[in-house]
Order: sequence, then C-alpha cells, then structure tokens
Amino acid sequence: MKVSDLRTPALLIDLKKFQRNCRRMVRRARKLGVRLRPHVKSHKTIEGGRIQLGRDLEGITVSTLAEARYFSDAGFEDILYAFPLTPDKLPEVLQLTRRCREFYVLIDHPEMANHVERFARRHEETISCYLKVDSGYRRAGVDPRSQSAVQLASRLAESRWVRLAGVLTHAGQAYSSRTAAEAAAAAEQERRVMAEFGERLGNSGIKVAVSVGSTPTACQVESLSGVDEMRPGNYVFFDKFQADIGNCRAEDCSATVLTRVAGVYPDRNEIIVDAGALALSKDPGAVHLQEGPPGYGSVIGRPGMEVAGLSQEHGLVRCASGAGIGQVGIGDLLEILPNHSCLTAALFPAYAVREKEKVVDRWIPVRGW
Repeated sequence: MKVSDLRTPALLIDLKKFQRNCRRMVRRARKLGVRLRPHVKSHKTIEGGRIQLGRDLEGITVSTLAEARYFSDAGFEDILYAFPLTPDKLPEVLQLTRRCREFYVLIDHPEMANHVERFARRHEETISCYLKVDSGYRRAGVDPRSQSAVQLASRLAESRWVRLAGVLTHAGQAYSSRTAAEAAAAAEQERRVMAEFGERLGNSGIKVAVSVGSTPTACQVESLSGVDEMRPGNYVFFDKFQADIGNCRAEDCSATVLTRVAGVYPDRNEIIVDAGALALSKDPGAVHLQEGPPGYGSVIGRPGMEVAGLSQEHGLVRCASGAGIGQVGIGDLLEILPNHSCLTAALFPAYAVREKEKVVDRWIPVRGW
C-alpha cells in the first residue's frame, strides 16, 4: 500500500527516523555511562519496544498495568511501572511480580507502603519498588531534603516484604524550557538533586540505584555523575513541542498525522481537514513560547499553514498570506506535525509504518489502564 492510499486521518510512523532516534539514545546513554531503561508509553507497541531495546538492553518503563501485561506477554521480563501505586492494583502487581524476572512499582508515601507490606505479607511475596522523588516538578514524590524521605527509604529498605531497588524522579519542569540550554540546566538540577539524595541514603547504609527521566533532560544533559539509569520515552517520536524548545529538529520527528482537505475557504484563508481533536489531541504545545492563541500543529512542507482550531472531528488550518491556499483542493493530502506525539498516538487504534511513500507495516498499540 502507498501512503496516499490510506484512509484518513492516519498516524504515520517514519520507520527510518524512529530507528535512528532509538540508536542515538542508546549511544547517548553509553556515552553518559548510564543504563537506558526506555519508556514505552509514547508508542505502546511491541515493535517499537524491541527497536528501543535493540539487542543489548533489557529493562523498560511503562505507565500503565495494561502496558506491563502486554509487554510481559511478549517476553519482556524487566519492567518498571512508573506511576504512583494505588491499593486496588496490588493483585495485578502480584501477578506481574510472579511472572516477570524483575517487576518494580513506585511508592512515595508511608500509607502506600503500609498497603504494600500488608498485601505482600498476606501473599508471602516480596514486592520490589523504587522510591519516587520530587526533583523540582512538584507533581509527585518525596522531598529529598526532608528527614521523612530518608525515614521512608529506611523503612522500605528494612522491610521483609518490600525490596527497595532504587530512587526515581521525572524532571517534568524541563518541558517549560525555552531553549536547549534551559533544558540542560533542568537536567543538571535533576542530576544534582538525585545524586545528592542517593549519596545521603548511602551514608545511611542504603545502597540503591538512582534513576532519572524525561526526553529533554536526556537529550541535553552534559553529565550524569551519580546516576545509574535514565528513562526517556518521547524521543522515539519527538514532536512539534520538542522542536519548538530546541530539543530536536523538525526533520527528526517520526510521528505525523495524515489528513485530507474537506473544505477550502480562500476568503478567510482557512482550510478544514478531517483530523480534529480526536486525531491531534488538544495539547496546546509550548504555550510559554507563544504570544498569541495556541496552535495544534503545523502542516509539513507548507510554511505558513498551522492548525489553529479543533472540533471533535474538524481541524481548522489557518493559512498565512502567501501560504498557497489557492493550490489546495478538496481531497488533497496534508501531513501534520502534532504538538504532542504521545497524546496524538494514543488516539489511534493502529499506526501505519512507512518507508518513504510505501506503507511497510502496521503496529497495534495496547490501550487501557
């Protein structure tokens, strides 16, 4: 099948770019001297996960138990469930603990530690965990400067029913960067906070792995001294957001949305396409860089054409003067670079994998939680 034969809207994955992005991150982790435990939540596919790991890597990071089950069924045996655990999920955690060689959950609160210990004792099974640390994002995790963080780590390390394997953070504040230099500064903050916390625990007799994450920090960090592993995920796709903050080039982005023109309105310099909010998401992108209203993606190869508005199924493309609206007709194909590739990919039941203008594969992502 040719790309032009696809029914739209369709999510396209440029296989060569996807592979190249994965190889670069593997090389970068080696250069930085850390283990790469890639996040698979951006694509949620077995094929994508195998490309991320290559032949040498083993461990992956997931954001849902549905992903964990899906990848475990496919033979992945070292899985980190990187979302704060809730008690209702413990039966599934037990199943995954027993079927995987290594399965880890996140704990960042004494109350959750109580739930895990009681459950593990009742089932006579040790549950492995990472302690979630807040390195500046202010979303979840213990305060690494507090004595209570050390106390919780000590409790987990001494527990008969819990195995503390590491401490983990996500520097989501890097997404507020305006430049690659600002992302590098956020990465250094992430590294320093976690290295110091790991050292503090070590001085208390608690030896654990130190894990950091996020695509902006992984791409821009200059040193990971004191860190053992990193967990980027979006880098497989990249997107307009990453390009806008200087973390990649637009031509590095491997995920795009194919759409067809459904209406042309030259009098108002607007086009309607069949990719609406349910194909592009309503992520406003790097709003901290924008002076006007948010946009929702750009049209590849057509400077001056931006997705300016979204309804459920309608996409409104606004054309700047000289953008060539007169050369566009109903039924024509356009390709959109989305703001947030992870959310966009999550809206499609399948991905069309391309090599130039030929569709060479179809990837089916796992869905649900």
